[in-house]
Amino acid sequence: MAGADKDLPQKSSKTAIDAFVKQVRSMPVIKSGQQRGRLMFALDATASREPTWDRACRIQGEMFTETAALGGLDIQLCYYRGFGEFEASPWLSSADALLQRMTSVSCRGGRTQIEKVLRQAIEQTKQKKVQALVFVGDCMEEDVDHLCHLAGQLGMLGVRTFLFHEGAEPGARRAFEEIARLTRGACCSFGATSAGQLRDLLSAVAVYAAGGQQALQDFTKDRSEVVRKLTRQLGKD
Repeated sequence: MAGADKDLPQKSSKTAIDAFVKQVRSMPVIKSGQQRGRLMFALDATASREPTWDRACRIQGEMFTETAALGGLDIQLCYYRGFGEFEASPWLSSADALLQRMTSVSCRGGRTQIEKVLRQAIEQTKQKKVQALVFVGDCMEEDVDHLCHLAGQLGMLGVRTFLFHEGAEPGARRAFEEIARLTRGACCSFGATSAGQLRDLLSAVAVYAAGGQQALQDFTKDRSEVVRKLTRQLGKD
C-alpha cells in the first residue's frame, strides 16, 4: 500500500493537467485594460496541516510576483480551523499583505469546513466576478452530496475550482475530484516531494486569472516541464 500511495501524486498530476487544459479552453480571456483578476485562495488550517503550512506561505507570494506585469491580481485568503472557525480576509493586492495574514495563522484541531469555503465563493462572485477558487487541503469530513450541490452552483456561476489534495485519503480525493468536475476545474494530488509542481501550477492558475490564455502561454516558456506540457496541449482555439 505504501508504494501505491507514493505513486498517487504522479498519476493524479497527469489527470489534473488534462482537466486544467480542458477547462482553460472554455474560460473567457481577460483582455488588457480590463479589471484586475480575482482569485480566492482557501486553505485547511486544521492540525493535520501544520507541517506544510509554512510551505504554503512561501508558495503564495509567487502568485503575486508572476501576475504583477499583467495588470495585477486581487486575492482573498480564506481558511478554517478549530471549532467552527472560518476567516475570510478583505481582497488583497500585494504579496506582503497576504503573507502577513498567513504567517499570523496557527493551525488548530477541528473538522473540515469546506462548505463555508464554497458558500464564500458563491457569495463573493455574486457581488463581483471571481475568476478562480484554489483550495488546499488533506481531508473531507462533510456530506459530499451537499458539497456537490454547492459546487454545482459555483459551476453555474462560471467559477472554476482548483483543488490541491495533500496526502492520499481516498474519501477526500473522490470528493475533491467531484467538486472539480462540477465546476469544470481540476484536482491534483501533491506531497512533500512535489512542492515545486504545486508552486508552478498555483502560479499558472493565478496568471490565467490575471491575464488569460496568452499570459499563461508566456508564463510557461521558462517554467517546469509539467507546466510547459500543459501549454503545449492547449493548441489553438
